[in-house]
Amino acid sequence: MQIFQEIFAYFGRKQYFCTINKTFMQRIIIFDLGGVLINLNVERCIAQFRELMGDANMQTVLGLGGDGEGVVAVSAASKQLMVNFERGNISPETFVAEVLRFCKPGTTRQEVIDAWMAMLADLPQERLDFVRQMKEEGAHVYLLSNGNDLHFGVINEMYHLDKYFERMFLSQEMHLAKPDKAIFEQVEQEINPSHEPVIFIDDLEKNRLAAQQTVGWLTYESIQDLQNKITAI
Repeated sequence: MQIFQEIFAYFGRKQYFCTINKTFMQRIIIFDLGGVLINLNVERCIAQFRELMGDANMQTVLGLGGDGEGVVAVSAASKQLMVNFERGNISPETFVAEVLRFCKPGTTRQEVIDAWMAMLADLPQERLDFVRQMKEEGAHVYLLSNGNDLHFGVINEMYHLDKYFERMFLSQEMHLAKPDKAIFEQVEQEINPSHEPVIFIDDLEKNRLAAQQTVGWLTYESIQDLQNKITAI
């Protein structure tokens, strides 16, 4: 339990908890997926879609482009398509078909899927090892991800994430998405009705701020960020 003892000691000094004692049994850590566990290669995804549909269609339909946060909605059309897909309101087949309509003649369905999947990079084993370590030390570990069925199906098949997490909260299954307040409120209600302290790791500032303001979770940008805090104690 050494890591938790160090985390709790840190929290105590920073007054995140009023008291820390042996009766505190609810240890909850919630992980984001893309950008926290699995690395993303947005540039490779953009390059492939640029070949299939050109810059104008790519920005209009997919909102792929440039604020450092990955897929960015830059038009009402792209925002609606992406929101519907990540919230599970449309199927992968419908998503691919809609994108295909704006691609160059002769583009195949598989080329669209391959370009979309190009966003996924590697998932370093040490990150999964950290999740496993937290679980073995008594934590309740959860996944909370804005995703889609195309990406998540492949990731889970490769890495069997269900072995690591007590439960996985996925936007496409909940029909909600970060940073909306409703998704944090629902997760809090389902796993933490007594409102014990929660650690939430997410690479996007807007999601961390929403979690802090909505349910009071203590947030970190990365696993390394949390580990650095522990090391600095």
